[in-house]
Amino acid sequence: MLNEPVPDASGSRTERAYERLRQEILRGELAPNERLRAADLDKRFQLGLTPIREALARLGSEGLVAIEAHRGARVVESSPAELIDLTRTRREIERLCLADAIAHGDARWEAGIVAALHVLHRTPLPDFSRSDAMASEWEVHHRAFHAALVGACTSQWLLRFWNQLADHSQRYRKIRLESAHLQARDVNAEHQAIVDAVLARDAATAIALMDRHLQETENAVRQAGSSAPDAAGAAPALSAPRARAGAKAARPSPVPPARGSAR
Repeated sequence: MLNEPVPDASGSRTERAYERLRQEILRGELAPNERLRAADLDKRFQLGLTPIREALARLGSEGLVAIEAHRGARVVESSPAELIDLTRTRREIERLCLADAIAHGDARWEAGIVAALHVLHRTPLPDFSRSDAMASEWEVHHRAFHAALVGACTSQWLLRFWNQLADHSQRYRKIRLESAHLQARDVNAEHQAIVDAVLARDAATAIALMDRHLQETENAVRQAGSSAPDAAGAAPALSAPRARAGAKAARPSPVPPARGSAR
């Protein structure tokens, strides 16, 4: 009885390990294809080997972690081919969700969209000159805005697929935000145009604008990922720059973008 774990009011250790690993993967703190050794993670998290292994298995079922027999786990790899497939699928699901939400959404749904857009516009866009915490805050509000748009969709299956695709899209967006070889986009204006069409219940225009918005993001990520070939001269797997232990990441010092624009 003395060895029984003390109940944790904030949630199970497995849930805590899952949430922490998931966020580090989505934010790019754990890089694509990086090995995930349970013993190393336990040293960092202090949550126990069993909760960490259970969290890795759960993330494996979501496609964020690859579980390999006799080799442990690793963060799923990123690649131009996967990005193209991911974005194409996201665009198809987004069309269905958005059309259904526009058809069934009420005034409360509209108010939620307006509020989410306002908060997002009031949050500084992430760039090298700002802290990781501020970048994470923008990501949270950006996800909330896109979720609000499809929130009135009546199909729970479509929304489940949408959430999974949005998770994987977030991994790639970090590559775009950390590249020095990107052209400016007025993302706030893109968001505003989508909202205007949605509130006007113009499904065709809203879907076309959203489709273009997602395609432009794919194009920007592909441009960022292909800007620096690997040592062998081959096209690299898409990944964001990341500092390693004992080494400093080589980062440029870009000029912060004007408010309302993003790389």
